[in-house]
Amino acid sequence: MTTTVDHIGLNVSDYEKSKAFYAAALAPLGLSVLQDYGTVVGMGADFPFLWISAGEAGHVHLAFRADSRKLVDAFYAAAIKAGGKDNGKPGLRTEYHENYYGAFVLDPDGHNIEAVCHAPA
Repeated sequence: MTTTVDHIGLNVSDYEKSKAFYAAALAPLGLSVLQDYGTVVGMGADFPFLWISAGEAGHVHLAFRADSRKLVDAFYAAAIKAGGKDNGKPGLRTEYHENYYGAFVLDPDGHNIEAVCHAPA
């Protein structure tokens, strides 16, 4: 089993300014805008792993990739037991893609922490 960061999201106070900044600053590293929804932009090389969103600056969303849906469930249970607050029970999020199975909790500082599995059931 390997666990990696799947994606990270940053809220920014000036979406257009920040989008331009990250696009320019990360271009030399081979990263570019892969998806743009108007208030949320996904950046990466082959897979959008950095998400910049309009919102309250300072808020962080950190998602860890899990090898199975069972591990997503275990993450959620452990995080809640450790004092995390529910921000989305384990389940499919088909608005992202048909096999996106994730769970979300808020850490003690209110950051949105997620475990996600992209594999079919």
